[in-house]
Amino acid sequence: MQAGQQLNEPKFAYRASFRQRVIAGLVFFIVAGLLGLFWLAATDRIDISWWSEPCGFKQRYGLPCPTCGMTASVFAFVRGKVFESFYTQPAAAVLCCVLVAVGFLAFLVAVFGIYFRFVRRFFAEIKVRHIVLALIVVVAAGWVVTLARAISGG
Repeated sequence: MQAGQQLNEPKFAYRASFRQRVIAGLVFFIVAGLLGLFWLAATDRIDISWWSEPCGFKQRYGLPCPTCGMTASVFAFVRGKVFESFYTQPAAAVLCCVLVAVGFLAFLVAVFGIYFRFVRRFFAEIKVRHIVLALIVVVAAGWVVTLARAISGG
């Protein structure tokens, strides 16, 4: 390579537009609000028992439903007991980790104006059906673990 030549490497990040920063701010406040709501419920400051009524699936079939244990897992996660969260319901713990990562990235974009190329590429290449399929796979995998635990008696 000659002395005057430069590599034309893409930047890892670039400045976010005002619109991107506003959207990221909204995403951050939604994520923080959800996690805050669950933290308030986990510490008994608010009551959301109306949301987690007895499971009709479990009452009817005697087996845990696909989302059985998700509320308890999220409560453990927001109290800082991440390993307990993964043990209780792995799918909920994975979804909480994704939510925290999304919130952190949204915070960086909104506050510092740093928009990462991989985020742009993700939204350009990943379709909604891929995200829905990934959520179904994660919930199904968590249900398999919960069913195995229920059938084995543990």
